[in-house]
Amino acid sequence: MQNTSHGRPLTIVIGCDTFAPDINGAARFAERLAAGLVERGHDVHVVAPNTTHRASAPATEVIEGQPMTVHRLPSWKMPVHEWLRFVWPWRAKHHARRVLGEVHPDVVHIQSHIVVGRGLSRIARRRGIPIVATNHVMPENIVDSARLPKALSRKVIDVAWADAKRTFDLTSAVTTPTRRAADFLESMVDVSGVIPVSCGIDKRSYTPDLTPREDARIVFVGRITAEKQVDVIIRALAALDPSLGATLELVGDGDQRPGLEKLADELGVRDRVTFRGHVTDEELRESLTRASVFAIASIAELQSIATMEAMASGLPVVAADAVALPHLVNPGENGYLFPPGDVDALAARLTDVLSQAPDERRAMQQASLDMVDVHDINKTLDTFEALYRGEPLP
Repeated sequence: MQNTSHGRPLTIVIGCDTFAPDINGAARFAERLAAGLVERGHDVHVVAPNTTHRASAPATEVIEGQPMTVHRLPSWKMPVHEWLRFVWPWRAKHHARRVLGEVHPDVVHIQSHIVVGRGLSRIARRRGIPIVATNHVMPENIVDSARLPKALSRKVIDVAWADAKRTFDLTSAVTTPTRRAADFLESMVDVSGVIPVSCGIDKRSYTPDLTPREDARIVFVGRITAEKQVDVIIRALAALDPSLGATLELVGDGDQRPGLEKLADELGVRDRVTFRGHVTDEELRESLTRASVFAIASIAELQSIATMEAMASGLPVVAADAVALPHLVNPGENGYLFPPGDVDALAARLTDVLSQAPDERRAMQQASLDMVDVHDINKTLDTFEALYRGEPLP
């Protein structure tokens, strides 16, 4: 990775409510950010939930190939969620005092305003430590997982956004992955100057195959949860002309999987849908390399690292026209957009891609590769280093 760091190395605390071994976009971003900063010579300390009820002594963990110090806080599994763990909110400031007292960082970078970031921001502010916040969180998604009554859900969401504002008001800078996500955040919490900073991706980790495809392979990568609307992709597969011979590979796992397996049976496409579950990074890259097109129907993406990974693998993308996904798709150039939830429109756009002539397909693949360049991880790291140092943005 290119090292464009200027000035002395910094000591940086990154506060996360989700981190490895969790598998989701926010965790992946924090891992790549931390690893990239370590590679540039900074001393990185990650504060994140433990996988048990007990705290762990600060320990060196190798994340994305880089050693960093991780402070694991005691946590409990959220009963209605398959993997999410949380730190007791009333203990967050206690943990923050201990970690910041041990580390004495130059800057604190929180990844959410929920628990860990909330505690760190309050103690850091009292101690005069600069705070940068990146928002990956939509409280609506967390509340949906809790399955609360609709009236109560709205109240909980309002309280969560109000608390987010109190946290963001303590920071020197607030970022989020895209301009659309920044506009959304500014409208929800009445903050201004939110900076769009891409989550970033290292194209060198992916292997595009620009040769013609013999098979029509549709791939989706992500959590199999309600907001991802994977059922829309399965229904679209069933609506495709059988002569295309299309198959669907779902990489990831989640609470919706049993229902989706049943849906595939009901639609008569179970033999054409492969549920891969959790896979290694190498297996993920292989799935993307051999696929024909990447499909995503999600209505809750603040950026979508999975879509960028597909683009870095040279795939055309068919995506829902929702939240930040339109930032990654130029219709007719590297793929197509479709109205969220519209099965027939998704099927039509998939047909457009799967029935392309080889030269048309190659042009669309190259467009994905060209468009993902703007999301180079080095540009992301340059921006955050400038924010940490209080310097003009690159």
